[in-house]
Amino acid sequence: MRLLSERLKTSVVLAAAALVAAACGGKPPQQFPPPPTVQIVVANPETVSEPMEFAGEVEPLREVEVRSPVSGVITAEPIDEGAEVAAGTVLFQIDTTNYAAAVHSAEARLTQAQARLDNDNRTVARLKPLLGEHAVAQKDVDDAVAMQDVDRAGVDDARAALVRARKDFNDASVKAEIAGRVGRANLMLGARVTGPGDLLTTIDVLDPVRVTFRPSTRDVLAWRRDARASRALVPGGSAKVSVLLPDGSSYPEPGKLDYIAPVIDSATGTQEFRAVVANPHRILVPGQFVRVRLEGLVRDSAILIPQRAVAQSLGRQTVFVVGAGDTVRAVDVRATAWIGERWLIDSGLVAGDRVIVDGIQKVRPGGVAKPVPLAADSSK
Repeated sequence: MRLLSERLKTSVVLAAAALVAAACGGKPPQQFPPPPTVQIVVANPETVSEPMEFAGEVEPLREVEVRSPVSGVITAEPIDEGAEVAAGTVLFQIDTTNYAAAVHSAEARLTQAQARLDNDNRTVARLKPLLGEHAVAQKDVDDAVAMQDVDRAGVDDARAALVRARKDFNDASVKAEIAGRVGRANLMLGARVTGPGDLLTTIDVLDPVRVTFRPSTRDVLAWRRDARASRALVPGGSAKVSVLLPDGSSYPEPGKLDYIAPVIDSATGTQEFRAVVANPHRILVPGQFVRVRLEGLVRDSAILIPQRAVAQSLGRQTVFVVGAGDTVRAVDVRATAWIGERWLIDSGLVAGDRVIVDGIQKVRPGGVAKPVPLAADSSK
């Protein structure tokens, strides 16, 4: 009987197990994998120094056009193209034959006019005493004085003609008005210069040079709303200008703002800024394109995140954020500048957002993740 009772119990257990298996369709309970672990940083606003970069172009400090006031054939070009010259250096020599003759003729006319005036002076000096003795008529004295005035004016005119002739003679030697680098010669030896309408060459002042750049109206508006930026971004203000050369290296000489255009360029929607930069070794060349970095601007409530947290594709910048219930969502952001090893986020994130830095490849929008703080040595 006891054996029969145990067999009945076993049968009941097996039957119950079969019923349970039948109710479950014969499959074991489903096992769900745990959510992936991701490392996050919390978006906390902070005050940072915000460098900004813009495309810039090098320009000479001053560019002077070299033209001849006189006409004639070029008989000499003492200076080579591209040479550095001092003020007063002769650049072109124009034939002086006619101008030398004009000087001699003007000198002769001045001598004649002076001789007539000297004779008038003697005549007046002789007649005036005789007038008191009634030895001459008043009309004779008046005529002599009038002739003296006419010949005095003739001397002045002849002297002015001599000055003009000498100037034309001197202008035949076309000189550099300022020190700088001579550009390309537009007229060569033997060519005829017709006058000021002919541009002979240019002279550029290359130390220092000017670097122009054009911030957008959006940047300019933000600076105007910031009192500290407004004080820094004025000619001679505290903002520092650094130049990055085309190969990515930093130019050693700092720059200073010296001009800000008073109007916005309607064609480009930008405003021209200009800085003066020392160029003793002529590394910067007019027409060269460089990068200009503005330093000394401070931004409050800035959000910075590690660079690798920002995914860039097809012109979009995206980060993954762990939201309520540890659900992952993708957020489009606007990252504007690198500060150290972090991106400065201009829009898209708010204070308190939990941004995924490591483990992005494990998650998808709408999924669940297990966030843990980013290790301190992994934030770089």
